[in-house]
Amino acid sequence: MLHAGTEPIDPQKVNLVLRRTADRLLRASGDLNSRIPAVEHTTENVWRIQIRQTFSYDTLPSVLQSALDQYGITQPYEVAVKRCEDDVIDLGYQQQDVIQDSIVPCMGREEPDGCHYIEITFTGPIITKSASEWKYVLLAIAGLAGIAAAWWYFRKKPSPLVDNSPDGDWITFGQSRLHLSSQILECDGIRHQLTYREAKLLKLFAAHPGQLLEREQILQQVWADEGVQVGRSVDMFVSRLRKKLKADSSIGIVAVHGVGYKMETGIGIA
Repeated sequence: MLHAGTEPIDPQKVNLVLRRTADRLLRASGDLNSRIPAVEHTTENVWRIQIRQTFSYDTLPSVLQSALDQYGITQPYEVAVKRCEDDVIDLGYQQQDVIQDSIVPCMGREEPDGCHYIEITFTGPIITKSASEWKYVLLAIAGLAGIAAAWWYFRKKPSPLVDNSPDGDWITFGQSRLHLSSQILECDGIRHQLTYREAKLLKLFAAHPGQLLEREQILQQVWADEGVQVGRSVDMFVSRLRKKLKADSSIGIVAVHGVGYKMETGIGIA
């Protein structure tokens, strides 16, 4: 019998989630050839996969959550990025940081260098079922799960960004461009998966090149739907965008002390 707040987890789906996540991280870093190691199921509720190359930690939360959504895994979880040689945690976060689109811990810091494990720990009760039991469990929870999933989607998922640009779904600035519906930034041939709030902030800057945007204006435009506005969020999100845009020397997000920020365009901007 399933208790409230629990749901079956298929280990095979977790395996596919981590392999998909590793594949997207490697592709984003330009690695199309390296073999992806087998997923390790270390304890009852802990899985991990090894990545030997340097990857973008800033991209990890959205990529992993997208894979979990695709395979229908909704159990709460925590993620740790551990060094292969000694299992020391370099970086980490929990599911709520991603769902609430808040500041994910350690984002914007130096990328993990060398071999690391991406380890996911499901924090709720874990129930696994054999193939013969699955059909009975799924029949019992299918109705409630469908209603809960629909409620969560429409209540929690931000509305898609509206695109009025003449060039379809792309907005171009400097040598970079932003795909609005998929929230993908292309900068110097490298693709970055942005969060909803990052994409919304970047769209605001791109729509006002050279124009000073006051902090209060940015908060109203980007965070108004949250109800509670935190001024520090502007600085953190600008820092994250700067890091993703650093390969494009033709643009820069410049701080005007005590006032706000503006996106400047032109060759040679640091």
